[in-house]
Amino acid sequence: MAVSLWKSLLQTTKSRLFLQRCVSLYNRAHGFEEEEIKKKLQQFGGGSINLSKEDNGIGVLTLNNPKLMNAFTAMSIVECPSFSKNSSGCQKLNLPPKMLCMSLLLWGSTMMLELQERVTELENWKDGKGLIIHGAENTFCSGSNLNAVRAMSSPQDGMNICMFMQNTLTRLKRLPLISVALVQGKALGGGAEFTTACDFRLMTPGSEIRFVHKQMGLVPGWGGAARLVQIVGSGAALKLLSGALKVDPQSAVHLGLAEETLPSSDETRSLEEAQAWLNQYTKGPAEVIQAVKKVVTAGRELQFEAALRAEKDIFGTVWGGPANLQAFAQSTKHK
Repeated sequence: MAVSLWKSLLQTTKSRLFLQRCVSLYNRAHGFEEEEIKKKLQQFGGGSINLSKEDNGIGVLTLNNPKLMNAFTAMSIVECPSFSKNSSGCQKLNLPPKMLCMSLLLWGSTMMLELQERVTELENWKDGKGLIIHGAENTFCSGSNLNAVRAMSSPQDGMNICMFMQNTLTRLKRLPLISVALVQGKALGGGAEFTTACDFRLMTPGSEIRFVHKQMGLVPGWGGAARLVQIVGSGAALKLLSGALKVDPQSAVHLGLAEETLPSSDETRSLEEAQAWLNQYTKGPAEVIQAVKKVVTAGRELQFEAALRAEKDIFGTVWGGPANLQAFAQSTKHK
């Protein structure tokens, strides 16, 4: 009887924790019509979000739009008359023509929808322990779907996209997986915001993170500013945002924005190095690694007493579990 009650309590606790993780920040009560914004986003194609899940519990999420440097866009700025290389916004960014497609801040089109789908898939990955996010062909991400910008240029459309991406990136941040953004090349604007939705950031030689929002007359809208403050503090965040400063690997490590600079700038080699780095923290059973991530998320996001209660609930999901009993049997506490 006691065992049955314990199993029932354990299942209830797991279900409640899962729902807390998946809940959206915004819904109809906030004026957010998710299905409507999805219909609009489906009009614009270009690029994909690819996910591979390895047997060791490490997932690799690839931002795949290499022809436009993984900008989430269906059309490059240099192809758009209203955003020519003489555009004042692009002049302020001092970018060469090849880089103009990376200067805006909104991701585009179906890639937003695919990102949401991949996050849902990862939320349901019982054997997952870690996640590496990187861009195809040695560039991280930035850019905008200009077709989408023109078609959804009203304030309400902007708010809807903001809420859509905040929902998705918050769920990404709350995944019960230890996540790493592998920054190869440039992460500008929305790409810079995306890196802050990961637990850690690793950079390769010559890479760069830059919050260029001010130069385009905007501020971060996908939660990037709030997360940046959590990562580097309010003073450093204010400097990075107000100065649109270029952050190289050395500066990022100094600020605490990145953990370290990987030795290689080669795409394949740096991904292997990122996997090796992440493996340090994902050894052990998936249920234990996921529980570790959950208690840290609770401590970060909840008020202290609520975080304590969440920690108690999460503790209950692993106490007496297979890994716990095996550790007791083998006396592995200090090994």
